[in-house]
Amino acid sequence: MPFSAVQMVARTAWICLDDLMSVSQLRSTYRNGRIDLQDMDPNPIRQFRSWLDDAIKSDIKEPNAMTLATVDSHGRAAARMVLLKGVEEDGFSFFTNYESRKGQELGENPWAALVFYWDVLYRQVRVEGKASPLSRHASETYFKSRPYLSQLGALASKQSTVLETREELETRFEELKSRYPEGQVPLPDFWGGYQIEPTALEFWQGRENRMHDRFRYTREHDSWRIERLAP
Repeated sequence: MPFSAVQMVARTAWICLDDLMSVSQLRSTYRNGRIDLQDMDPNPIRQFRSWLDDAIKSDIKEPNAMTLATVDSHGRAAARMVLLKGVEEDGFSFFTNYESRKGQELGENPWAALVFYWDVLYRQVRVEGKASPLSRHASETYFKSRPYLSQLGALASKQSTVLETREELETRFEELKSRYPEGQVPLPDFWGGYQIEPTALEFWQGRENRMHDRFRYTREHDSWRIERLAP
């Protein structure tokens, strides 16, 4: 006998509850390391570079992948994965379409947050700061370093806008491929980099029994204050 509407709702609710209970039982034991105050570099950028280097050496896939969180003018938050493309004393940089949702939100509210998670090392780094566009020269230098087809992809995509079909995007891509040979793809006016200048960074090291190590750097004028946080 076919399920009634009520039975279907009840069955769906039971399946969702069962899945939730399974997820709630997931556990990991963190045994890889520990950090103490004396281990932390006084400069958080140097500390970050050291951890990023460890992640690269650990063969983590895309160790420069990071979550970028933004907030629009109405206070609504959004997050997505992007790739870190530079880290200097004055900030963390990435590239995107300025007209995308993230670009529009950074234009409305430049305050943003980053999260790096390296599961093999049981490490996480959080960054909070203010985003500003990179210079046109810096954006063009990076754009020219990208593979030819990636350059075309950036030019072809009106990021975050609605597409009726996949074919629209592919047709645009092929048109641009015919128009611009390799080495002659122009930097789009709507594409470039951002740099997030950090005001706070947090380094998290997973430990057993959820007794994790956490250290927060907070900018104070030209120096950084380091504090241990409860896990």
